[in-house]
Amino acid sequence: MAAAARLAVAGHRVAVYERSRTHGGGVGRLAREGFAFDTGPGLLHLPAVHRDLFVKTGKRPLEQCVEMTQVDPAVRHVFADGTDVALPNASRAGVVAALDAAAGPGAGERWSDLVNRGREVWDATRRPLLEEPLREDGVERLRRDPYPGAARRGLFRRAAPRTLEAVAARELKDPRLVALLESHALAYGLDPRVAPASATVLPYMEQTFGSWYVRGGLRALAYALYERCLERRVEFFFGAEAVGVVEKDGRAAGLRLADGDTAGADLVVAGVSPGRLAALAPGATGPSAVPVPPGRVSVLLALSGARPEGTVHRTVVHGDRLAELDAVFGTGAPGTGSYRPTVTVLRPDDPTTRPDDAHEAVTLTATVAPHGRVDWADDGVAAEFAERMVRAAAAAVPGLPERVLWREVRTPAHTEAETGAEGGGVPAPVLAGAGGAYLRPANTTRMPGLYLVGGFSHPGGGLAHAGMSGALVAGLVVEGADFRGSQ
Repeated sequence: MAAAARLAVAGHRVAVYERSRTHGGGVGRLAREGFAFDTGPGLLHLPAVHRDLFVKTGKRPLEQCVEMTQVDPAVRHVFADGTDVALPNASRAGVVAALDAAAGPGAGERWSDLVNRGREVWDATRRPLLEEPLREDGVERLRRDPYPGAARRGLFRRAAPRTLEAVAARELKDPRLVALLESHALAYGLDPRVAPASATVLPYMEQTFGSWYVRGGLRALAYALYERCLERRVEFFFGAEAVGVVEKDGRAAGLRLADGDTAGADLVVAGVSPGRLAALAPGATGPSAVPVPPGRVSVLLALSGARPEGTVHRTVVHGDRLAELDAVFGTGAPGTGSYRPTVTVLRPDDPTTRPDDAHEAVTLTATVAPHGRVDWADDGVAAEFAERMVRAAAAAVPGLPERVLWREVRTPAHTEAETGAEGGGVPAPVLAGAGGAYLRPANTTRMPGLYLVGGFSHPGGGLAHAGMSGALVAGLVVEGADFRGSQ
């Protein structure tokens, strides 16, 4: 939709063909008995991306279309040893003070030094990773990890560590700070044991630009963008699954639909997973060895009892590190094991999510192995894992089991069925380093007239990155190969 709105403003007639019955892809909403829950992401980071989108596509800015508030504290962490700390939103000094109080003097400064090095990664990669089309000369440069080595005592820097795990072990040392850093990677489905050191940019971005909540959930943002598309006369066809890209004279010339119809077009923009793309347009991006990324299990809880005053919006309850990483990333035996998962608990202070103030809507999420490596369609498997998540979340919500009126469990099997993404995998943002292993296919393809948008293409997953990919595709279509990137 971000690409569609921008292309419509540029004068194109745009039609969106969506396989599901509604707009928004993975940004969904479940409503039942007066309760409402996001079924995709729950918080917005880098809101400037969407502010720019709304400025460039209409008269009303983002803040007139949705109500956004900064989440403060940004997050509370409950570590495996019971240490409990709340970190303020977008306050470097506040984070330092909170970590010193929780983990001892010097802990905050060690974390701050690491975030400063994350800023160096941001400065080095912001343009080529997020704001410019991916080109061959840029790929070569992005194969190298820009994370700097920490300075030794004296004049010289040490060689930079190669993985996020190595960064944590050498520069943080305290297991609670290690867990804090690695939780940023795990939340995006990245294995800290092999993810490049440049992944330190993730906590830098969150701590610097803050976390934002949209009243009515992020589904309200998807609806606002849908309305903006309608204002720009974008047409939508729901329940319209594309099964192939029509090729004519060596160019993309439309879509073949599952019902047998054909939709002609001058160009095609595809927002699909690699497996779907290979079926739609074989050979358009060449061979791909990108594995299916991890997915998410969400447990949506309808609770009796009011949300207590001063409750933190987001809490991360840390689990069994090694067992969890082995289970999620495939280094252990298939299955869900018996480990305690790391659970993110979202408790929004939003009257639109609950029937009245005597109830509360709470969402639990955990990163898990994709469907196929675990049979998430097995109700017993899903229910047992959900029960483990509820037990873990009780560390953040006292008396949680007794307050549950009902729950809904959503797994990667649901994600696969609704979005078509194989395994229900959720793509991570792109990262520099590791020889380019964490990059995604460029927004242009080998088939002229076929462009790629969304989390499975450059610049990767996440709401902000999806908005950036829409801007890049629109720029490439309007300005052609000379387009140098978003301004």
